[in-house]
Amino acid sequence: MDLVSLDPDLNLYDPEWPIRTHMVQRPPAKFVFAEDGLSARRGVALNSLVSQGCIVSGGTVDRSILSPMCRVNSYARVEESILMDEVDVGRYCEIRKTIVDKYTSIPPKTRIGFDPEEDRKRFTVSPGGVVAITPEDFA
Repeated sequence: MDLVSLDPDLNLYDPEWPIRTHMVQRPPAKFVFAEDGLSARRGVALNSLVSQGCIVSGGTVDRSILSPMCRVNSYARVEESILMDEVDVGRYCEIRKTIVDKYTSIPPKTRIGFDPEEDRKRFTVSPGGVVAITPEDFA
């Protein structure tokens, strides 16, 4: 999560210490549904890293990391979370302080990271309150 801070210890943009890796070619990230500018249905990401191929379709991402090919659907909110490859966050979801494993599809209106006792019944929760989710949690 340090990567989304203003001046992270590991600065991915530091030209003196380049990151050498293989990049799969994917389309750029896309943010949609803000035609009138006043609607609650706006695709927006703040203080976040959003990878290639992600679509924020009328949802909000705040202080989070989205790995390649993630989708955040309309009216969903993702805060202080890490979404691994190809995660799909359903409409009206609220996700906070959660790590979501790759290929997980979170059903619409799911609320995670707000009630630790409820989260412990379904997911793995760290002592610090971070929730970990796998695809099997929604199978």
